[in-house]
Amino acid sequence: MTRKPKPILDIPPSPNLTFERKLWEDNQQWIAGLDEAGRGAWAGPVVAAVVIFPQVTNLEQYLWGVRDSKQMNVHQREYWAEIIRELAQAWGVGSAEHFEIDLLGILPATRLAMQRALGQLSATPDHLLIDALLLPDLNLTQTALIKGDQRSLSIAAASILAKTTRDALMRQEDDSYPVYGFSRHKGYGTRFHRQALTENGPCAIHRMSFRPLRELSASSS
Repeated sequence: MTRKPKPILDIPPSPNLTFERKLWEDNQQWIAGLDEAGRGAWAGPVVAAVVIFPQVTNLEQYLWGVRDSKQMNVHQREYWAEIIRELAQAWGVGSAEHFEIDLLGILPATRLAMQRALGQLSATPDHLLIDALLLPDLNLTQTALIKGDQRSLSIAAASILAKTTRDALMRQEDDSYPVYGFSRHKGYGTRFHRQALTENGPCAIHRMSFRPLRELSASSS
């Protein structure tokens, strides 16, 4: 049995503007980076963000601490989220709720959240740089970048805005459903979350289409 070799990705030490600059040189001005947060969680929305940076000299130096949001702690994300919003030419955030995820499936719901984020922009982008996805329903030129949040500064910035927005939403949900510890794990499948589900069953914002929730429902019926 033979397997196709995996592509060797050029992962820089930190996200940069290599992809954006190539598009700028091609006279495409508004380059939008998109990413999501919460795709694998068991509860709450999936949140997407879009960021468009201006063609500013030394922008990478101004944003030296921006990384894939998963590589940052909460304080770093909150700090850089403010700077990203200040320096961005445009940005937007959109979400798809738990019931939309159950109805559509997580991948279509993720695309829906991205389209809603794009709908918050004041102008139509010339090109989309997306972390490992394409939006086939949109008549826009697009590039799906594997590990895009580690390669493109625009996508990394979008990942931070998506993550900080979703984390804030899940902290609010913790006030409504305190037994689940949403402020601790943000709806992901931790041991604490699983135990809380075993003891209390699911709440109104759980994604019942996800296998752990289906298995729990089946075992309790």
